[in-house]
Amino acid sequence: MDPDDLEEQAAVLQGRPVGGWGLVQLAAGTGFAAYVMWAGVLMPGFRKVPLKLQVPYLPSSAQQVANTMSLLKGRSGKMVDLGSGDGRLVLEACKRGFQPAVGYELNPWLLGLSKYRAWRAGYYGKVSYQREDLWKVNLSDCYNVTVFLAPSVQPILATKLLAELPDEARVVAGRFPFAAWTPTSIVGEGLNRIWAYDMKSVRQAQHNNPERAKRKNQS
Repeated sequence: MDPDDLEEQAAVLQGRPVGGWGLVQLAAGTGFAAYVMWAGVLMPGFRKVPLKLQVPYLPSSAQQVANTMSLLKGRSGKMVDLGSGDGRLVLEACKRGFQPAVGYELNPWLLGLSKYRAWRAGYYGKVSYQREDLWKVNLSDCYNVTVFLAPSVQPILATKLLAELPDEARVVAGRFPFAAWTPTSIVGEGLNRIWAYDMKSVRQAQHNNPERAKRKNQS
């Protein structure tokens, strides 16, 4: 089965719990062999992550990618995707001139898929996919950060981003916003909604009202 076919089957499950009946649907739709491939792609990277912070892999839709890029339009500097999955956001950023464009992903199967997609698009060697724990990566030289992660990880990630990113950095979040931050811009609707946050504005807001920011992070 072509990797794109598997991605499309996984995309069908967007917005549904990945487990139980969702697994049955996926297995029935793709056959046992595809289910085995799915399990191999999705599960290995989870074993190093605490259960409450595990995030199932769901590929970004074409509209999500387009909306993300619209919020990075006109910007330059290093672009990184934290938990880059199959690498499509990083690949699109590289196509649009971001250098370096780097994806951090623990799952070796998804890294392999990322490199295959880059090779197929003629960008192999121009875009970087690294098997790195996003919690251990130093982000102090990153000016454009994309994040498509679950709400459970965002309070911890927000602390890391505030501590490491330069004031000029922009964070673009897909699927779920950062609850304690006020976005600079929002595009799209429903599952395709994307939020942009400028770190200088986020820091200023938290400096002006630290108690409010603390309550939002804890909610």
